[in-house]
Amino acid sequence: MKMNIAEIARAVDAQNDIEQWSEIEVSGVAFDSRKLKNGDLFVPLQGARDGHEFVATAFQNGASATLWAADRSYEDDGYPRIVVDDPLAALQQLGKYYLHKINPLVVAVSGSNGKTTTKDMIASILSTQMNVTKTYANFNNAIGVPVTLLNMESNTEAVVVEMGMSHFGELDELSKLVTPDIAVLTMIGEAHIEFFGSRDRIADAKMEITHGLREDGTFVYNGDEPLLRERAKDLKQGQKTFGRQLDNDIYATSVEQSDHDLRFKVNLWPDEEFTIPMIGEYNVNNAMAAMMVGHLLHVTPSHLKIGLANVELTENRAEWLTGQQGEKILSDVYNSNPTAVKEVLETLNELPETGRRLIVLGDMLELGDASAKLHAGLVTEIDHQHFQKVFLVGNEMTALKDQLLADGYPAADLKHYASDDQDQLIDDLQKTIQADDIVLLKGSHGIHLENVLNALKAK
Repeated sequence: MKMNIAEIARAVDAQNDIEQWSEIEVSGVAFDSRKLKNGDLFVPLQGARDGHEFVATAFQNGASATLWAADRSYEDDGYPRIVVDDPLAALQQLGKYYLHKINPLVVAVSGSNGKTTTKDMIASILSTQMNVTKTYANFNNAIGVPVTLLNMESNTEAVVVEMGMSHFGELDELSKLVTPDIAVLTMIGEAHIEFFGSRDRIADAKMEITHGLREDGTFVYNGDEPLLRERAKDLKQGQKTFGRQLDNDIYATSVEQSDHDLRFKVNLWPDEEFTIPMIGEYNVNNAMAAMMVGHLLHVTPSHLKIGLANVELTENRAEWLTGQQGEKILSDVYNSNPTAVKEVLETLNELPETGRRLIVLGDMLELGDASAKLHAGLVTEIDHQHFQKVFLVGNEMTALKDQLLADGYPAADLKHYASDDQDQLIDDLQKTIQADDIVLLKGSHGIHLENVLNALKAK
């Protein structure tokens, strides 16, 4: 991003006279005064505290200008303020303006599981042939999406935008903000079912990603999901499906898994073998979604292979680490829901390992009235033969503990902890883990199992 204050003021319909600052240049945007870089535009947002309280700090840290809400008074201290009705709305308006100015191809990605991994794969594939910007970390909401747009370099040819949601209307707003050329839905699961009540309603909300899809755009979705097949019939735009069933536009014809990667073939290029540096057959679906996007944009099979093999995954997604005892740690501590937990347990069960398998599972959040049932339902994936010790964290995991005990899982190998009792959990794990063990850490981000990971992994 590189704009002067005069251009920004026009883009956001500024209400004050900015002539004295009009030629000052802005090179980025930030809403956290602590992470602001020299030349940034500071956006004071309303959170636990009012962002206007940090404007002075923002200028001390190098801000070139700040947005300012019209209903807030201020003393003329000489700092460049761009007065608007609502700083968040202005941020979004500015993001849309800059998007149209740079005019890259836009790929929007959402889904109950796999959207971040798919975003990373798409960006890696497209980066083999063009200049690409992608959503940083989990900047996938009404704040993060315009920040992603405004941090594009002027030579950006494609932007891959991850979109999260927990309520109706959120994807509608984000899709209309970015007007994607390609919209991707990875799958429909139980994430956020607390707010929607059923998978049908989750599917309705996820389909909002198509509300801003360009008339000549393409909807890429998981064709194994009947809920999406049914809803896609109403779209006039082009459609492409991926999945494991043979009626999809792209499907896997073979999959081989090791303890560190996946190798697979697909119908579109039957003589080519593709590799991704991660485990879990469910990631083949994410890869095929990315491959279809690349195919639509004329990325060659050889570049598809390079992009997938060299994908850089967002931090705290499923990754292998080494522990202090030499154990292997499979860390997936960013988010969790029933589908994701079952998939990773199934994957772990299939890995060829000589040592014990220990699993640490934290609460799955935002499951509402179905929480106890969905937690207890994980019992079908856990038996003592394959998972020799189970450590459960959080109040919601009580339902799984009770169900495991009822089904005969040995009480001596099953432990449960309050979410604020991680010190005891860490101590017990350190006393239990042996060099040839494999340890899974999986939980919603709100449980903060990253603290346990940091205590276990090799320094």
